Order: sequence, then C-alpha cells, then structure tokens
Amino acid sequence: MPAAKKIAFIGSHSVRKTNAVHSFAGAVGRSGRSVEVGREVVRFSPLGMNERATPEAQLWVIMAQIREELELRTRGEVLVLDRAVIDNFAYFLRVTKGQDPFAVTPLVAHWTTTYDLYVRLRPDTPLLADGVRSTNERFRNEIEKILDAIIPKYVPADRLVELCASEVTDSFDWPSLVERLCGPPPAGPVVPQPVTYAPTLWD
Repeated sequence: MPAAKKIAFIGSHSVRKTNAVHSFAGAVGRSGRSVEVGREVVRFSPLGMNERATPEAQLWVIMAQIREELELRTRGEVLVLDRAVIDNFAYFLRVTKGQDPFAVTPLVAHWTTTYDLYVRLRPDTPLLADGVRSTNERFRNEIEKILDAIIPKYVPADRLVELCASEVTDSFDWPSLVERLCGPPPAGPVVPQPVTYAPTLWD
C-alpha cells in the first residue's frame, strides 16, 4: 500500500486535539477510506512530561513521534495523528530555552514537510485535568508563544488550517476537511470503513 495521506492535529495541551482526531477519523471512515489513528506518544514517555520534562525527555518524544509515523505510514489510506513533530519541538525548545543540544533542528525542518495537512487548535477553552497533562495555564501559554514563532517558519501556509478549540463539536463540518485532504469522495456507493487505532508501539 502506498504511503497514507497524513494529517496532524497540533497545538498545546488541553485544546481538544484528541476529540478532533476521533471525530475527523470517523468522518474519513464514513467517506469510504481506510484510516489509521496514531496516538499521542508523550503519554508513554518513560522520562517524564509537562513542566518538569528534561531535554532528554523531549528528545525521546520527538524520536518516538517519527518512529510512530514510520510504523503507521502504510496501514491505511489516511493517517490521523494526535500531535506532530512541530508541536513536540515546541515543548523541546521550551525546556532547552531555545537551544538545540542534540542538533535535531534539521531533522524537524525536514519532517515538517512530510505532512499533507495540519490542523492547529488554539486554546479558547478552560484547562481540564485528565490525570496526565498539566493544568498550568502559564505553561500552556508559553507553548503557544513558541508555536506562534515556529509554525510560520516550518509549516507551509497552504497546508495549515487553524481552528479554536471550542469549534471541535459534533456539528463541525468534518467532511469538508476530509475532502480538502483526500479530494472528492470515490464515485459510486460508499462503503464505510472502520477506524483503526494503532496499539501503542511500546506494548
């Protein structure tokens, strides 16, 4: 199978990315296309996360993100990702104070060109505790500021869609976004496809 069309939902934490991923993936399946969903890799980091993450922990996340995408790239017609290299890079730059001790910038710069579409969700909803991610608003604002700086540099403008977190509802027009990524639906009767959620690559 050829490489999938790849879309990533990006942003800081607690901006309804995971909800958007599930809704969009369902719309892809209903359009008759096979779809694979990649999980947010930071949740499986053995090195920690959030405000106390180390440079090594954020390096692990970037490498794990790329590994996941390589593993899943031919498992469906569409690959839907909960985060991308670019927003994981923002967390890396925060903890390294803008430095690059592991020289990952060239890799990040290249990898950002491999996505067919990005959807950036901007925070306009309260932070909610999920038992994993931080509820520190200052921390989230720091990540948003870094994203504002790096997204124009690394993400092609014609591949970027921006939404507010509050727009991620059951009534959002996900089929139009599917068509933007994949083109018009196939001719003839549409056979809905199930959404496949990849097992964690560390099980």
